[in-house]
Amino acid sequence: MSLRYHLAIDIGASSGRHIVGWKENGEIRTREVYRFPNGVAEADDHLTWDIDALERHVRAGIDEALKLYPDIESLSVDTWAVDYVLMKGDEPVLPCYAYRDSRTEAVIPVVHERIPFADLYDRTGIQFQPFNTIYQLCADKEAGRLESVTDFLMIPEYLMYRLCGAKSHEYTNATTTGLVSAETGEYDPEIIGALGLPAHLFRPLQPPGTVIGEYKGIRVVLCATHDTGSAVEGIPMEGNELYISSGTWSLLGVKTPKPLTDERSMAANYSNEGGVGYNRYQKNLMGMWLVNRLRSELCPDKPWDEITKEAEAKHFDHLLDVNDEIFLAPESMKAAFDARLPHPPKCTAGYFRCAYRSLAQGYKQAIEEIERNTGKTYEKLYIVGGGAKNGFLNRLTEEATGKEVIALPIEATAIGNLSVQIRRGAGATGKPPRKEESSC
Repeated sequence: MSLRYHLAIDIGASSGRHIVGWKENGEIRTREVYRFPNGVAEADDHLTWDIDALERHVRAGIDEALKLYPDIESLSVDTWAVDYVLMKGDEPVLPCYAYRDSRTEAVIPVVHERIPFADLYDRTGIQFQPFNTIYQLCADKEAGRLESVTDFLMIPEYLMYRLCGAKSHEYTNATTTGLVSAETGEYDPEIIGALGLPAHLFRPLQPPGTVIGEYKGIRVVLCATHDTGSAVEGIPMEGNELYISSGTWSLLGVKTPKPLTDERSMAANYSNEGGVGYNRYQKNLMGMWLVNRLRSELCPDKPWDEITKEAEAKHFDHLLDVNDEIFLAPESMKAAFDARLPHPPKCTAGYFRCAYRSLAQGYKQAIEEIERNTGKTYEKLYIVGGGAKNGFLNRLTEEATGKEVIALPIEATAIGNLSVQIRRGAGATGKPPRKEESSC
């Protein structure tokens, strides 16, 4: 029987990749065929994404894939969450702002005056982050950017629109906006109305597996377009255990049958985001952003294995709260560390040791919160993504948490993206039961 090929386009904050996948002997096989850089750019004192460059790379990578696999059946795009493109008809409204930009600071208290955060959390189950889409859209409204706007599309949906002409709102990504009801699994009209956002921007949500169009004879399919949703779907997990999708951010969580929007979950700042038939109860923790920025500032030419070996050998044992907002987008990561430490390390390796040990301690605290809030104890912690390759951090995490760490340095996000494409048409919905339909 001939093999059936699919294409996952997985775009992160620092790079993107095109990965062809197929099922063979019961397993998904993959081959990377194209890779390209990505990153935020400064424009008029704001942080933005070059959305046109992303589109060019998406198209170029598809062309490369077709040279090697001319009979690709389907493709899908996943990216980070919360960011979006405004549109007037078929034209984007530029710039496309990046989530690390500080433009939401002034509108957050305005939003919470209209809807107290406790009410927002009860309705959506989404943790507070200053860059959540809800705050970004309100910043756009205050700046007059929503006038005459006909659509807003999350970035992966925008890129797929540019390929096939269909404007879609995929469920897992939409849940990260802070605008989706935990009860209905659709955009919440009461939140939208209270904030004065244009109701026509919020279309019905579509589940992963939906075919939305074609590009060069290839079916365009919605995967779990939030990359963490795809990453969790790509973990070969035995039972239901803890996971970390470890990249720029560390997304630590567990699958639950429904959202948990109680006061303890709100106090711990846990999020409830859509999965492919389940809820992801998870927390956004600072991730490899810390060490990536330290490296670019302190030792850009030093290999990672040398950095971790030196960090392991040092004895600088102070810890930081890695989720302190000072680390979100500092001009100098070293200066941010110095501002939060009683005294700075005497050598470069001390900064990295502090970062790795503090990350492991952050994981420990988050897992303790999950176990309290779900009333369950977990034995294993699956780690996927770039951070899974860091043996020193994995050992520190195992020691700190007491969990068996299963590090899988695989393209979990691409595999999850591909698995939805392969299973499409099987009749399964991508939306889990909402909080009024079932109980844990």
